Amino acid sequence: MSQRKLGRGVAVVGAGMSKFGCYNGMATRDIFVEAYREMLSSVDRGFDPHDIEAVYIGNYSGDLFEGQAHMAPLMTDWVGLAPRPATRVEDACASGSAALRQGMLAVASGLYDMVMVGGVEKMSELPTERVTDTLATASDVIYEAAVGFTFPALYAAMATAYLHEYGADPEVFLQVGYKNHEHGALNPKAQFGQRIQEIMEARKASAARKGLPIPEWKDEFEFLHDPRANPYIAWPLRLYDCSPISDGAAVVLLVSEDLARRFSDVPLYIIGSGQASDAATHDRSTLTSLPAARRAARQAYEMARITPQDVDAVEVHDCFTIAEIIASEDLGFFAPGEGWKAAEDGVTSLKGNRPINSSGGLKSKGHPVGASGVGQVVEIWHQLRGEAGERQIPGSPAIGLTHNVGGTGQTCVVNIFERR
Repeated sequence: MSQRKLGRGVAVVGAGMSKFGCYNGMATRDIFVEAYREMLSSVDRGFDPHDIEAVYIGNYSGDLFEGQAHMAPLMTDWVGLAPRPATRVEDACASGSAALRQGMLAVASGLYDMVMVGGVEKMSELPTERVTDTLATASDVIYEAAVGFTFPALYAAMATAYLHEYGADPEVFLQVGYKNHEHGALNPKAQFGQRIQEIMEARKASAARKGLPIPEWKDEFEFLHDPRANPYIAWPLRLYDCSPISDGAAVVLLVSEDLARRFSDVPLYIIGSGQASDAATHDRSTLTSLPAARRAARQAYEMARITPQDVDAVEVHDCFTIAEIIASEDLGFFAPGEGWKAAEDGVTSLKGNRPINSSGGLKSKGHPVGASGVGQVVEIWHQLRGEAGERQIPGSPAIGLTHNVGGTGQTCVVNIFERR
């Protein structure tokens, strides 16, 4: 089959997001407005929002999380863009990136010159056990959820398989979470913008205020090993290996490549995109790789005509710490079985030579599932434009990649962006 390419080039000329967190008492549409307004202000040369011709919204399950389906026209109307065509895209936790891909294809086809892509989710309306049940609907409900598998359990199975196959040290999962909290502490939009040390000290201070015995943790890793502070959720994954329950929204503006400089001084061009699907976890031949991620990455690299070594900034789908390690291998940054060693050696930190998840990732930034994929693009926008502040990747990054997974790998979308 010949190399895939877009009918015409597509560029990102604006990007914004809400702070990720828990918005008690705030409507989903108002969270979306926060992201929309930031997107408007990010367009360097300004534009008339009424020039937007269509809207694509990633939303996993407003139906179950808050009893509200049909999100796309609601969000579109709330920001004053009705009666433009508005489409909700659902691909589990990959909904945001799938929406971006559909918006990109709509512009590349020539149907539209300007589209808005958003992602939104409000998960905190439900108690934790019902959030867990809702997320489990992205698994195979007959052969997995019905017999008690939750997403922590499914990813724990992957983590166990990885430890067994490669002789990895389970300590590395704590190191990945620690690293992402270090990055998230530099991100004002992160839900958990705190280093593990800050969380540890806050726990000590709380105990002192209540007149309770003050824990004698010597350092962050002793804290992370304490089952009272960091209990196992599904062995070998602990609480701080898991992404949180989150609310949030993110929005980007796409235009045809020939219009990009009309709106932006530093547009980002979408040079590669791939998407693939796979069977549910129970029906796969491997638990230590996501075949859909490998296929999507290969498609994106081939379209972009680059290799993994050309990528400067990377946002991967670290819903659990093991997921970041597997993603780093599936994307070709490390050989199979070598990702954990790179994480252990600090290679994937901002101070390393292959920074991953400068935003803090889903682990620290937060994971409002329908918004996560678009939120990844917002981070790449800031990194490639040199606007990421204290978390800026050194060396003037020019190529960025996002990796967004639905379920446990039944869907994966990889997009590649370039600053020229």
